[in-house]
Amino acid sequence: MKLFVLGLLAAELVLPAQPRVPSPSLAGTIVDPINAPVPSVRVLLRQPTGELETTTGPSGEFYFAQLAPGNYELHAKVPGFEPVLQKIKVGARSPQPLTIRLTLASLKERLDVPGEEQTVSAQTSSNADTISVERTMLDNLPFLDLNYLSALGRFLDPGTPGGAGASIIVDGMEMRNAGVTASAIQEIRINNNPYTVEYPRWSRRRIEVITKSSADAYHGTVNFLFRDYHMNARDAFARERPQEQRRIFEGSLFGPVGRSRKTSFLLSAARENEELVAVVFARGPRGPINENVPTPQVNSVASLRLSHQISEKQTLFVQYNFQDRWQNNQGVGGTTLAEAGVHSRFREDEFVFNHRAVLSTKLLSQFRILVGRYWAPSNSNLGAAKVVVTDAFTGGGAQADRLSTEFHTSITWLLTQSVHKHTLKYGINIPDWSRRGLSDRTNQIGALSFASLADFEASRPFAAVLQRGDPRVVFIEKNIGGFFQDEWQLRPDLSLATGVRYDWQNNFGDGNNLAPRIALAYAPGKSRKTVIRTGAGSFFDRSGPGPIFDILRFNGTQLRRYVLSGAQIPPDLSADSLLPFPTSVHRLERGVELPNIMQFSLGMERQLAKKTTLAVNYAGTRGVQQLRSRDANAPLPPSFAARPDSLVNVLRQIESAGRVGTNALEVTLRGEIAPRVTGMAQYAFGRTMTDTGGVTWFPANSFSPAGERGRADTDRRHQFNLLGTVALHRWANFGVSVSLLSGIPFNLTTGRDDNRDGMAIDRPAGLARNTGRGPGAAIIDLRWYRDFRLNPAKKDKSPSATISVDAFNLLNHVNYLNFVGALTSPFYGQAVGSQPPRRLQIGCRFQF
Repeated sequence: MKLFVLGLLAAELVLPAQPRVPSPSLAGTIVDPINAPVPSVRVLLRQPTGELETTTGPSGEFYFAQLAPGNYELHAKVPGFEPVLQKIKVGARSPQPLTIRLTLASLKERLDVPGEEQTVSAQTSSNADTISVERTMLDNLPFLDLNYLSALGRFLDPGTPGGAGASIIVDGMEMRNAGVTASAIQEIRINNNPYTVEYPRWSRRRIEVITKSSADAYHGTVNFLFRDYHMNARDAFARERPQEQRRIFEGSLFGPVGRSRKTSFLLSAARENEELVAVVFARGPRGPINENVPTPQVNSVASLRLSHQISEKQTLFVQYNFQDRWQNNQGVGGTTLAEAGVHSRFREDEFVFNHRAVLSTKLLSQFRILVGRYWAPSNSNLGAAKVVVTDAFTGGGAQADRLSTEFHTSITWLLTQSVHKHTLKYGINIPDWSRRGLSDRTNQIGALSFASLADFEASRPFAAVLQRGDPRVVFIEKNIGGFFQDEWQLRPDLSLATGVRYDWQNNFGDGNNLAPRIALAYAPGKSRKTVIRTGAGSFFDRSGPGPIFDILRFNGTQLRRYVLSGAQIPPDLSADSLLPFPTSVHRLERGVELPNIMQFSLGMERQLAKKTTLAVNYAGTRGVQQLRSRDANAPLPPSFAARPDSLVNVLRQIESAGRVGTNALEVTLRGEIAPRVTGMAQYAFGRTMTDTGGVTWFPANSFSPAGERGRADTDRRHQFNLLGTVALHRWANFGVSVSLLSGIPFNLTTGRDDNRDGMAIDRPAGLARNTGRGPGAAIIDLRWYRDFRLNPAKKDKSPSATISVDAFNLLNHVNYLNFVGALTSPFYGQAVGSQPPRRLQIGCRFQF
């Protein structure tokens, strides 16, 4: 035995060692139809025993290491392209690297398209509560006038006051609108990747639009929509049915330029002719005023994009966007009479340049710049003094003559770098660098405010507003941001993203706007069908141009603004009668800061089935430094006889002292939510409390703004939203949209200017802000549609035609708006308007 062991040891020393065979791996690259690399694509490698996951890098590359020999399925999905499904056999050695070339999604009948696969992921950027609506659903859901962004705005955060509204991100760049028309949009996302540092706004105040990509064949869409008052129900506040009609022509065409395989184009255009009507529901000295007022408008939109592949590692595109819109009798409706309407126009031209370069196999550069200008005049219907009787009627001239101009630039440079298990993103972001101009000729004749109809008949106004002087002002608005983020895939079931962003805006002195953000996703267990997700981040908002325009022109000398109360109001509002009175001054409070929101969340996501996911999340926000206005020279109590500084009228002080807090529980179901029903449903139970309504908002008592804490103006306790398509038969295809909402609050006021500050926002003693409660809303929209293949022999490649009929507010439920809280109003406690009644829309679409 000993001899045998010694023999083995000797053989081990004498014989050469056998080389160790490494485990096989799989590598590949994903490219688009013109061979440009496609980064940031989620790639799944599946086997009966489980699945592996990775994301393509800057050069479109992906890699799976240490594979066991066997049969696999490779899955990848990119919006606008056919899903990738490739079977791969891995032996003892690694197979040759793959090159996967995407093909554009073919035109199919909706009945033949199965529900798309929905999976949960342990990547921090793949949250399952993202509201994502792709092209097929955009085609088949009931959208009024193809206005996708407005319809999907229901999923934005409505309860948090913001200085500059929601951001629209188009192909990674912040823009004023989508740029392209409806059929050129591939996908729309809301609440996507909540804690990314690429954008300044938090996910619930951000809409991301992805447009259609390049193609090596011609594809086009033509839409025609028609609405007419004969197909509408009667408005609840109109004596007779408003005689409305609307016609929309829209289309897009994209494909190669000539026979080139490296140059392609995307052309889209739309023309909207709208003969709309506003319903006036008011009361004047002679009794009720109930009339239908035409508000016609025409909107023309067009865009052209040229894309070119310079080399295998460089692509670029240039794009021109155009919009021209005009509208008559804008602002009319409710208690505003036709004579107080405005004629407005908006013309905008934009140029976009986008360059993408693979600097190395691990580094991708994306540079985007937008340059644009707009011109927006508005003119009052009537050249007369404006008359406002609190919540009874608004008449006379609108006193809204003004001209706004802008020359703006937006720049984004994003670098994406892969380093082992880390994906680094860093760059600069200039969301807005603009030369803004304003010629403000509002209130040149004057505006008179009355507390009640009795005061109007007695010629007893409580306030008058007039402006004299130079109306022109120009300034440069600068917004600059920089960011760095590290997305770290610690393990296949655990990922962590950390980053920081810095934002700066001129005219605001604070320079400490560092916004750290963190996100974590963990999938416990071997199946990885459950993901626990959490994150937190700081976000700095922008003020918008409004307050800057105000402090520059209302500086006490340039454009003199007079706010007169009670006995100060002369019978003749001429220039000479104003000489004894001081002017108003608007200014930023010393040390004013940009608004800051902290967002945080914790949730769980579950893969219920192959095509269904469920997400349950708690989300909260805490906002500080929220902007609001306050009259720092308001008349002193208890007599309110005079202002402390007799040399100044209203001293509007814009301060960053407001606070806001939101708590919400959200349940989101996505995918195949029922047999033959595909879409998404979301229920949210939440509450938003704040002591400000935004930068133009004033407290009832300027000496005690902290006492204004109450429900936010758009706070809703319960919100349920559903978007889905139902495929039952070739002749029974439906798109459904449901919104069930609890009521928003409204403010109760005396209707008078009790403290003589020139504003009728005083509340009865002991009453908190926004204590009135309006009713809820129930809106159900339904689309029926039928697809026809024009050449059945070509099957999926055949051109198709679609006819559709949409019913908006199908049940004709009256959803009331604009509840009146002024005690002096004849409509106290009542609504003076409602959302539209049931309307039918006929549509026809041709695709090839």
